[in-house]
Amino acid sequence: MEKPNTQPPTNVTERSFLVQVSRRVMACEFQVLLNADQYSRGPDLAIDALNLTELLESQLSVYRNDSEISQLNQSAFNNFINVDSSLFALLQLAITISAETEGAFDIATGALTNVWGFRDRVGRFPHEQEILDVLPHVGFHHVTLKDNPCRVRFDRQHLQLNLGSIGKGYALDRGASALREESINDFLFHGGHSSILAVGARATSTNSQDGWRVSLSHPLRNDIQLGEIVLRDQGLGTAGSGNQFFHHRGKRYGHILDPRTGRPTEGLLSVTVIAPNATLADALATAFFVMGIEAASDYCSSRNELSAIFVFPEKRAQTTRIQTINLDENQWSAI
Repeated sequence: MEKPNTQPPTNVTERSFLVQVSRRVMACEFQVLLNADQYSRGPDLAIDALNLTELLESQLSVYRNDSEISQLNQSAFNNFINVDSSLFALLQLAITISAETEGAFDIATGALTNVWGFRDRVGRFPHEQEILDVLPHVGFHHVTLKDNPCRVRFDRQHLQLNLGSIGKGYALDRGASALREESINDFLFHGGHSSILAVGARATSTNSQDGWRVSLSHPLRNDIQLGEIVLRDQGLGTAGSGNQFFHHRGKRYGHILDPRTGRPTEGLLSVTVIAPNATLADALATAFFVMGIEAASDYCSSRNELSAIFVFPEKRAQTTRIQTINLDENQWSAI
């Protein structure tokens, strides 16, 4: 899923040089950033992490007919299909988040995405009856998981899973685990700038250990920076409709759909979530975009490890209003 741009890292003169290792995966550029000269094997291990990301794409992408998720979509109606244990764990987590957010986050919405044309990234305005017809084939509650062995079953025909709202964050976490196992403990790993995992800190001339600094871009103008965020051992995910949208009869429709109504979510430009890992940050960014700031605030009230930045449009073109949840003033500075 394309999302608004979060640029890592800010160009600050006292900061050291970086080694960057990149690859195009999951329709965007994944990149590992390392402190120069800190780890002799760092670049090689970063390549291994990107290899793992590429392997995960072959398992999770609905754009590959031979992927495990595509095979599941084709065969799981009224049949229990055995799946890899790691995919099973990801599906369990996704369903837990769906339940906790009362359906605002839902990976079982592929049929709905197809109706609105967003799977093919073209966008179309469906007839009302098309939406009503597809809604019975949408929803995590139609997915049954059983372990020993790991199996998945759908109780609705045409139900389709799509991991676009959680897959990049999951790939970052898996790659980061591989790096940490090799004692690489300071790096920034991002997928398309909008999904980020920051581990340890960026080296500076003053040996500061504040973490990694990333800048949050305007959802509609990547050349405009809204603020700077400091991350340390945290994931960040940004969801918004700045990149995927279409116009119909003068109205703009974004690609983030409310699974409960079957229609695009309105009234927001973007939501950025900071969480203990990138998987959770990715999923909750989409959930909060659908839920809105009041429900998201309630969700975070007992979860101090979560914080969020909401960007609202103002009446004057290109201007925004920002509201934050649980965000320490030392971690965020508006520009």
